[in-house]
Amino acid sequence: MVTRILLVRHGQTEWNRQEIFRGRTDVPLSELGVRQAIAVAARLASGELSAVYSSPLQRAMVTAQHVAAAAGLTPRAVEDLTDMSFGAWEGQPHDQVRARYPDLYARWLSEPHRVRPPEGETLAEVRRRATDAVQGIAADHPNATVAVVSHRVVNKMLLCATLGLGDDAFWRIRQETGCLNVLEWGGDPPRVLLVNDVCHLRGLEPDRSDF
Repeated sequence: MVTRILLVRHGQTEWNRQEIFRGRTDVPLSELGVRQAIAVAARLASGELSAVYSSPLQRAMVTAQHVAAAAGLTPRAVEDLTDMSFGAWEGQPHDQVRARYPDLYARWLSEPHRVRPPEGETLAEVRRRATDAVQGIAADHPNATVAVVSHRVVNKMLLCATLGLGDDAFWRIRQETGCLNVLEWGGDPPRVLLVNDVCHLRGLEPDRSDF
């Protein structure tokens, strides 16, 4: 019994645009982010969604609310879908983190699977909780289609898990704001059908970053 998972990254925030570490900080969507949320909701409205799940952080939940409203549903918050904790890096622009933690930041860019930001999480910890969450969602919705709205790091870890890749593949997968991925869980092995699709965002201000 296979569950099709429409995995969405939330819309843009100002901190995405400014390249500031977000993590557990509850940053709202920007104007562009709201338009992206509306666009992805329109993209998914033609499908038959059984449920919509989301990280509890508002940038994901507001995106999920648009997706759910288009399908006549209410999103359900799942704590384990929340963004990676970046600890002391949260709220700091990348250039400031690079200046304050030069060695650790350099490793984040080259060996992210070996990094724990001060007071933060590792990719392995994010992967464990996110895959557990999606396994539970899939078990609750066999032979159905569900939307899951989460964050860049969480989505990348779910894609790595589905593809059988290690956490060291983190930078090999892009996740732009408002993008859509399609996974199938429950089969052996699980499959990835679509990655980082942003065709529904055509006509909006381009946001090609992976921050």
